[in-house]
Amino acid sequence: MPARVRVTANFQANLDSIRDFLLAAGAPSEFERLLDRLFDEIIPNLARFPDLGRDFAARNPQSTEGSAALAALRRKAGRDTVLREYITDDYLLLYALRSGIVYLLSIRHHRQLSFDLREHWR
Repeated sequence: MPARVRVTANFQANLDSIRDFLLAAGAPSEFERLLDRLFDEIIPNLARFPDLGRDFAARNPQSTEGSAALAALRRKAGRDTVLREYITDDYLLLYALRSGIVYLLSIRHHRQLSFDLREHWR
């Protein structure tokens, strides 16, 4: 039986951010393409194969800050939750798997993964 897939408020906010990013980049059709992939391919695949993504917690952070953040994330998620990341095309998805339910936590376009320092230079 396929897993249920739930979209979190943060995931929805990330989609809104991606839409705005792609509109500003002059690529509105890319957002429609992303939505088509999400609903026609990615979500059905995660429902059928919830372990499809890589184990996010298996990472080996290269800094004390990264190690602390990952440890805090593990504690918050709980022992019965597995955090996984799934990379597809230009997007990185983070999802949690708990009790047969896939929770879509975050999605980012790879170009959005850079630092935005504009607020620091006022």
